[in-house]
Amino acid sequence: MNIHEHQAKKILKKYGAVVPEGVFAFTVDELIEKAKLLKTEKFVLKAQIHAGGRGKAGGVKILNTIEELTSAAKILLGKTLITHQTGPEGREVKRLYVEESSNIDKEFYLSCLVDRASSKIAFISSDQGGMDIEEVANNTPEKIITTKIDIADEISNEDCEKIIKIYNLTDDAKKQAILLIKSVYNMFIGTDANMVEVNPLILTKEKKIICLDAKVNFDSNALFKHPEIIELRDLNEEDPTEIEASKHDLAYIKLDGSIGCMVNGAGLAMATMDIIKLYGKEPANFLDVGGGASKEKVSAALKIILSDKNVKGILINIFGGIMRCDVLAQGVVDAAKEINISVPLVVRLAGTNFKEGKKILDNSGLKLISAENLDDAAQKIVEAIE
Repeated sequence: MNIHEHQAKKILKKYGAVVPEGVFAFTVDELIEKAKLLKTEKFVLKAQIHAGGRGKAGGVKILNTIEELTSAAKILLGKTLITHQTGPEGREVKRLYVEESSNIDKEFYLSCLVDRASSKIAFISSDQGGMDIEEVANNTPEKIITTKIDIADEISNEDCEKIIKIYNLTDDAKKQAILLIKSVYNMFIGTDANMVEVNPLILTKEKKIICLDAKVNFDSNALFKHPEIIELRDLNEEDPTEIEASKHDLAYIKLDGSIGCMVNGAGLAMATMDIIKLYGKEPANFLDVGGGASKEKVSAALKIILSDKNVKGILINIFGGIMRCDVLAQGVVDAAKEINISVPLVVRLAGTNFKEGKKILDNSGLKLISAENLDDAAQKIVEAIE
């Protein structure tokens, strides 16, 4: 689960990190009233969307007066920002954030994430802050260092010094940076985060280490332990179909292809998507109905797939274990009675009760195509939509 910058900074501050003073609002009038309380020579206005690259898209402005801030806020609120992360459709700005300006001396990059390969926490640091870290990695990889930390109650000073070594700080700034690393680590562990990114992390001309931007992503599987974080969820920033899928406990991610997929099991879902690509087409979604799905859940999954106007055909690939094939088949039939399925439908069933499931489908009157195996299913759905 992602959150907005102003929310991330509030959590960082709670754990001891230094962030600029700022305020957020959903209306221009509210924003201006709050901004008048800030002690700053200049105002930094930021669009709040769940995407990077806001500055290049016109979503970050430095303004000298309240009058300039008011004019800029009126233009920015409600504007659709298009960045490299939003896609061509962009994202509408529905909340704004204003913070005190900072006198920047140097900019750095810092992030903390789970390294699943080593079962450790990886800190990535660079003296090239404020830039796309991918670009730095491609052009000057020596400017980035990765420090992997064993999970423990605390992070050692020695590990902190390894992380910040590339910053080449003076002794006083180094002490501040070590405290920051400890704050980020404690926040990461304490909130069950997947990733914390500060870009840029700055050294001001007053020699203060400050988090000028912040992005945080949390492990959705651990949210039940953090109701205060669940409250930060902004449904306006999420795909409506993914929100609907979450209500039915479906693992669904919308993609840009034309073949809808309904599969049980994440590994089988990935294999199904791969073989669709192998035969020259793109999957329209990742959808795992789970191992013990009910017919109601299956019906909901099919409706969600069909709500995507880009879907030209559907491939259902079920291997019955806990998930019985006859339950899946009945769910498909029930959904078809409510929705007019006008696209080709290929079904591959195997495992528990697949004969019973096939019988239900054969007697349903639906126009569907049976497949013997996954390879056969992929070929048939590709041929059906061409």
